[in-house]
Amino acid sequence: MFIEQHIELRIIFVKVRYIIMSSKCENCVVRQYNALKALSTEDLTAINRAKELVSISKGEKIFKEGQRLSGIYCVRNGASKLSKVTASGRDQIVKIATKGELLGQRSVVCDENANLSATALEDMEVCFIPKSTIETRIKDNPEFVRKLLKTMATELRVADDMIVDLSQKTVKQRLAQSILYLKDQFGEEEDGNLALTLSREDLAAAIGTATESCIRLLSDFKKKGFISTKGKNIKIENLAALERLASDI
Repeated sequence: MFIEQHIELRIIFVKVRYIIMSSKCENCVVRQYNALKALSTEDLTAINRAKELVSISKGEKIFKEGQRLSGIYCVRNGASKLSKVTASGRDQIVKIATKGELLGQRSVVCDENANLSATALEDMEVCFIPKSTIETRIKDNPEFVRKLLKTMATELRVADDMIVDLSQKTVKQRLAQSILYLKDQFGEEEDGNLALTLSREDLAAAIGTATESCIRLLSDFKKKGFISTKGKNIKIENLAALERLASDI
């Protein structure tokens, strides 16, 4: 009995130690996915002292379009949608951000209000890093600046591609493309369902159409055997057919 209790306590100690160690910026693996990897151990230690770990519930806004940001957010886990309200008042999803990505970096670097809203698609943990801490790194570390600019340039290219897709591809093609994107970026569950579940409203916002139109297209995809659905879950049944549809111009 004593040995079993000792083993359990040891396991708990290891888990707690892992959580403490992994919460430190210098030991955090997610920074390898963003510009923070360019920082020195000294810089990361300073950020670790200044940052705040924040839990975000599904559906909660991280920040709103037009908001003045006082820092950036590094996603530890979970996914969020970055969206913008169109002239017609409809929500347009521009990007889905996930583990390792920085949110709000363009607004902080350019000293502008947020151009997009960020909303959690599932329960998330993010590290909030104050603007002053980031500005100090920008001032003293050219490599950090280079990686920030590279990331923003990549995001601009993705936005350009989205504009072209919205103007040249049909709604049906954009839906096929979005389903494939969810598969490629977030994977599938053991039962074959897409790992990231989007509401029909969010899926419609991602492809630039009304929710009713999105639902009708999903029904059409089901009839053709491209996908199957159960509630909000989507499972790809004919990958080749979706790929042909998405790439057919």
